[in-house]
Amino acid sequence: MTLYFTKDHEWVSVDGTTGTVGVTDYAQGQLGDVVFVDVPAAGTSVAKGAAAAVVESVKAASDVYSPVSGAVTEANAALEAEPALVNTDPERAGWFFKLTLSAPDELAGLMDEAAYKTFVASL
Repeated sequence: MTLYFTKDHEWVSVDGTTGTVGVTDYAQGQLGDVVFVDVPAAGTSVAKGAAAAVVESVKAASDVYSPVSGAVTEANAALEAEPALVNTDPERAGWFFKLTLSAPDELAGLMDEAAYKTFVASL
């Protein structure tokens, strides 16, 4: 699996044509304690850079943007019962949704892990 990042602090892990999307550890730290997550249902089409989910924390509600375009195949049902997974394990168990990539070439515009770490260090 290959991991990619956006400047809006979302990540997508790609395995073939399947992507798993979530927010980075940096993002969850900026959000504070997450209390609710609204993720897209299976079958929903999402576009690269468009709002795809909403995360609410004790600080504010924020949109989560899809790093790539595609059709959602699965929402992380665990987040409904335990939204704090976004805080405790943002880049594993706290994933938001899985999708089938409709335009894999969009990955070329995303950062790899080293570039993302450099980007975060500059903030």
